[in-house]
Order: sequence, then structure tokens, then C-alpha cells
Amino acid sequence: MNETLKLTDANWSKAISRKEKGFTITLWLVAISVIILVMAAFLTLLVQSIPSIKANGFSFIYGRMWNPITGEFGALPFLAGTLLTSFLALLIATPFSIAVALFLGEYYKKGMMSQLLKNMIDLLAAIPSVIYGFWGLFVLIPIVRKLQIALDIPPYGVGIFSASVILSIMIMPYAISLSRQVIQMMPSDLKEAAYALGATRFEVIRKVIFPHVLSGLFAGILLALGRALGETMAVTMLVGNTNALPDSIFAPGNTMASVIANEFTEATGAVYSAALVEIGLLLFVVVAIINLVGKRIIKHLAYT
Repeated sequence: MNETLKLTDANWSKAISRKEKGFTITLWLVAISVIILVMAAFLTLLVQSIPSIKANGFSFIYGRMWNPITGEFGALPFLAGTLLTSFLALLIATPFSIAVALFLGEYYKKGMMSQLLKNMIDLLAAIPSVIYGFWGLFVLIPIVRKLQIALDIPPYGVGIFSASVILSIMIMPYAISLSRQVIQMMPSDLKEAAYALGATRFEVIRKVIFPHVLSGLFAGILLALGRALGETMAVTMLVGNTNALPDSIFAPGNTMASVIANEFTEATGAVYSAALVEIGLLLFVVVAIINLVGKRIIKHLAYT
């Protein structure tokens, strides 16, 4: 009887071991496949960019002229437009995102008002970008023109500022969602201890919650920035599509994603097509650098 039980236990252990090994191998394959996909995307862009890299060299990054007729290709106006629109959108969106995340994560965690606001935020994330673009054209652009007239500047309407405002609305749901979850994960013992010492709710938020969840808030902002850097359709409709360095936030401009969307189907010649692919490669590298720097900042904030 004992020998039979031992054999049964041994067979059970072997079966569990086989399942464990199979599950571990599956996880490894999935993880490696993600790395392969990212490397494949990078190598594809790099190979397709070779004609442009050979023709333009490093001047492609800091060149200001984009003229397919004369064969001059410089990506600096698009790089500047991408960074301006993305970081300006982040500057606009961050205060609202943190405020709404605090409202849902600290003040009104439950209830009809909380559920309604969560549903509206989810809806904002689900709206197609082209809808945001149309809304911007019919609603935002007239408002921006009136503002430009009041400031005595050319009333283009379209430009860096208009695209940034639309982008800020588009990226808010991502920052709000992650920030709210981080705030709700705050240990209640710490807050209760602060209240027991006589702290007000504002003091608890400022001196207890914010220092504890700072890395999580920054992670939400970083996620929103990644969304802003790659946005195409809404920005294309509102940024002005001018291949020149913008001299102000109200001036028309262009981004790396929008110039690819506008010109790729009409690109003639190997160098022209390769230059647009190289812009995609540059966008890939910029996003990777920003994410790496952001991860370092998040790691530093987590240990301070």
C-alpha cells in the first residue's frame, strides 16, 4: 500500500514538473517573440532607410530643408514639431490628469458620479483620432483664430498649439487611468496614521500620497507621452503641415508621423521613399530614448 502511494506521488510530481516546464518554456517563447518583433521592426526600418542614409548622412537629422524636387531632405522641422506638440500636450494634460485621478482615487472612489466619470474617460480613449480631428477643425480652430486675433498674430488657426490641445485631450485617459490605480493602491495605514496626527486631507495628499505614488504618476505621464509622440491623424488635420521650423507655438508646423502620412503614398524615387522611412526610424529611436530615460527616472523616484 505504501509503495503504491509512493508511486502515485512520484507520478503526480512528474506530471506537475512537466506542466511547470511547459508553462515556463511558453513564457520564454512569448517574451523572446516580443524582443524579436521589436528588433525586426527596427531592422526593417534601418534596411529600408539605407538609400537615404547614404545620400544624406547625419545632416538628415539637423537639416532644415525638405525639398523632394531638389533632393534635399532634413528632418529637423519634423523632429521639432513632434517634440513641441507632444511635450506641450503633456504640459496641458498633466494637471487635469492628476486632478481627475485624485478625484476618482481619493475623494469619490464609488458612487454614480464616480462611475459616470470613469465611463466618460473610457469613452475618450475609445474615440477614433479622426473624430478628434474633425472636432478640432469645426470647434477648436475658430476659437484659436479669435485668440490669435486678440494677440495680434496671424490667425492661421491650425498649428502647433491647436494640435497640442487635441493631443492633450487624447492622452488624458491613459494618464488618468494609471494614476488613479496607483493612488487607490496607496496603503490605508499610512493615510490613517497621518489623519491620526491631525493632518488635513490636503496635507495627506501633499505629504503622504504624492511622495508615495510619485513614480507611478510619472509612469502614467510617460505612457501618455508615448501615445502623443506617435499620434498621426488628428495631428495631421490640425498641425498645418508646413515643412519649416515653427517660430512660435501658434505657427503651423509638421510632425514625423504626419509627414509620413501625407507624403508616403506620393513619394517617387528611391531616396525620397527611403527618407520618409528614415523619419520613421528616427521616430522609433526618439521614442525608445524617451522611454529609456523615463524608466531611469521612474526607478530613481521609486527609491527616493
